[in-house]
Amino acid sequence: MALTQSNMMELGTKAPDFTLFDTVSKKQISLSQLKSNTATVVTFICNHCPFVHHINHKFVEVANEYQAKGIQFIAISSNDVEYFPEDGPEMMTHVAQSLNYSFPYLYDETQTVAKAYQAECTPDFFVFDDNLKLAYRGRFDESRPNMGSASGRDLTNALDAMLNNKDIAKVQYPSIGCSIKWK
Repeated sequence: MALTQSNMMELGTKAPDFTLFDTVSKKQISLSQLKSNTATVVTFICNHCPFVHHINHKFVEVANEYQAKGIQFIAISSNDVEYFPEDGPEMMTHVAQSLNYSFPYLYDETQTVAKAYQAECTPDFFVFDDNLKLAYRGRFDESRPNMGSASGRDLTNALDAMLNNKDIAKVQYPSIGCSIKWK
C-alpha cells in the first residue's frame, strides 16, 4: 500500500457540485439533493483500503450519531475498478449493506469528483457548512491500522464545533491512507 496524505483544500472553498450513482438506492443523486442545512460531510473511501477498514465501523457510528443531529454524510469511491474490481459498484453495494451504511455510497466512475475535491487518499474527509463552504478537511483521527483504535476525534471535534456555533480549530491534520487509484 502506498501511504498518501490528503491535499488539504483551502478552507472556505465552495463544495464542487456533482451528480453520481448511489450504489445503495441505485439512483443518480446530486450534492444539492443531499446537502444539509447544518453541515455536510463528504468522504472519499473505497472497499479495499486497510486505512478505511481500520475506521469503517467507527465511521458508521459517527455518521449515525451526527445524522441524528442534522448533519448529512456522503461517501464516494473514485478508484479505477479495472485494476481494483473489489471497489466496483456491486461490491460497494455489498459493503454498504454489510456495514449498515446509513448514508449514500456514491460511485465516481470518471474520477471527476475526486479531482474537483482534490482528494488524494482514502479515507479523505471534507466538512462543509450550511452554505457548502469548506470548514474542515483532513483526517478522521490520529489512529492508523495496527496503531490504536479509531475514535473519530478530529472529525467529531469539528462537527461539535459547528453544531455549537464555535470556531473549528485552525490546525487541521491531513488524512493519511491509500492513494486514490487513478486511471
